[in-house]
Amino acid sequence: MADVPPGVVHSEPLVETASGGADVKWTAYEKTKQYTNAFILQDGKILLGYKKRGIGEGLWNGFGGKVEPGETPAQAAVRELKEEAGIEAPLRECGTLFFHVPGLENAFDIRLFVANEYSGEIIETDEMRPRWFSTGDATADLEPIPYAKMWADDVYWIPHLLAGEKFAGRADFTADSNTMTKYWFGKEVEA
Repeated sequence: MADVPPGVVHSEPLVETASGGADVKWTAYEKTKQYTNAFILQDGKILLGYKKRGIGEGLWNGFGGKVEPGETPAQAAVRELKEEAGIEAPLRECGTLFFHVPGLENAFDIRLFVANEYSGEIIETDEMRPRWFSTGDATADLEPIPYAKMWADDVYWIPHLLAGEKFAGRADFTADSNTMTKYWFGKEVEA
């Protein structure tokens, strides 16, 4: 099986699906902070949010944020989805990501969640502007996933999310968060 990078937490064996920066060492980190990210997949489309402020401003992403004290990652994902998009969903964990950006106090330990249904009305909030994108070819009414306007690592793990595969990965970025210096992604080994 694959040599999983430091910081990546995953209980099942993984097979590598993408990596880069082999000549670069993983950057050192002292502390981590837990975050969540939630996605809705439905009828060949994915719900993303345009980040209007904070880390990732100007990028499309899932809905999520910090895990608060006394909260599990699953509880945080439900709360963040409601706060950022106005909806509730039966979320299930589908992956883990670990990001490090030099100069930030904590590395990001992120639990990813997905659901195929939701309740409530999707709304724009102060932080996010939700929008549906096609998970396949562009259609007359939906554009394809806007990878060029997302975090640089998303192109490596979102295909696993779309395929219903459990996955994990790590990406180290430059201090401006714009460029990956080293990355590794893998999916669970099928039994």
